[in-house]
Amino acid sequence: MNLKGRDFLTLKDFTPEEITYLLDLSAELKDKKKKGIPHDMFRGKNIALIFEKTSTRTRCSFEVAAHDLGMGSTYLDPTGSQIGKKESIADTARVLASMFEGIEYRGFGQEIVEELAKYSKVPVWNGLTNEYHPTQMLADMLTVREQLGELKGKKLVYMGDARYNMGNSLMIVCAKLGLDFVACTTKEYFPNAALVAECEEYAKASGATITLEEDPQVACKDADVIYTDVWVSMGEPDEVWEKRIKELSPYKVTSQLMSLAKPTAIFLHCLPAFHDLKTKIGKEMGERFGITDMEVTDEVFESPQSKVFEEAENRMHTIKAVIVATLGE
Repeated sequence: MNLKGRDFLTLKDFTPEEITYLLDLSAELKDKKKKGIPHDMFRGKNIALIFEKTSTRTRCSFEVAAHDLGMGSTYLDPTGSQIGKKESIADTARVLASMFEGIEYRGFGQEIVEELAKYSKVPVWNGLTNEYHPTQMLADMLTVREQLGELKGKKLVYMGDARYNMGNSLMIVCAKLGLDFVACTTKEYFPNAALVAECEEYAKASGATITLEEDPQVACKDADVIYTDVWVSMGEPDEVWEKRIKELSPYKVTSQLMSLAKPTAIFLHCLPAFHDLKTKIGKEMGERFGITDMEVTDEVFESPQSKVFEEAENRMHTIKAVIVATLGE
C-alpha cells in the first residue's frame, strides 16, 4: 500500500483497504512506542501545524508524533499565521511547502484545507474543519477494534448534532468499513441528505446500513458503540447554548441508554466533554439552566464502559501513521 505524497483531507478520498492499512500501521507504531522501539526515521524533516482553532489532543498528537519520528514541528496559533488575512491561502501553501515536508491545518471551512492542498507540493493533513475530522476517525476505529475485536458488523450510534464534522465523518468511516451507523437526533440535526446518499453507496459495497432515528430508546438497542460530542462547536456564538440544551437534552447519553446497548458496548467521545461542572462553560451553563451535565452524564463518562481516554491516546498513534504513510519511509 503506497500513500506517499497523498493529502489527508477527508476519508471520502480513501478506500476501505487504505483506511484499514492506516489502522494496521497505527497499531504497529503504537506497539513500537509501548515497547520502546525507536522509529525516528524522519530525522532532519519538519512539519508545519496551522491552528486557526486551538486544540489539546490534535496539537499534542502531532507534536509528540513528530518528535517520536525524529522530526521538528512548528506550531502556528490563531495569531501566528497570516493565512487568509495578509497572505492568501495559496501563497501560504507555497511558502510553507518550500520549508516543510508536511502541513497540518485545523480551522474552519473544508475549502481552506482543500485550497492549501491544491497549492502545496507537500502532503496536507486535515486536523479538523467544520465539515470533516478524519484523524479523529482513525483514532475512533482503532479504539473500537482494540476494544471489540473487529469493526465489520458493529453498530455505532451517534447521539446529538449530526450535521457537522463528527456526524459526517463517523457516517463516512462506518459506511466504508462496514459498521452500521445510526444518527440519533431530531430531524433538524440530521446529516446533509446529499452526504447520506453518498454514504449509502459506500454502505452498499461494505454491507453496512445508514439509519436516521429520532427515538433514543430505539437507536441504542443492541448498540456496540454509543458516541456523542459537545452540543456547540468551536466558533459558534454563546447564544446557541440555550437552544441546543433545550433541543438535544433528550439525546444525552445516560446509564439507562447504555443499558439498552449490548453488555460489551463502549462509550466514546472525541473530547472535551461536558459531563460535570468543573469547566468554565460547564459551570456557567449549570448556573444558567440548572443542569449538572450536558451531552453525557458523569456516571457514564467515568464508567468502565467509557473508553474516551484510550481513544484520546489513539489520536497520537493514528496521526503518526498518517504522517509516516504520506511522507513515506
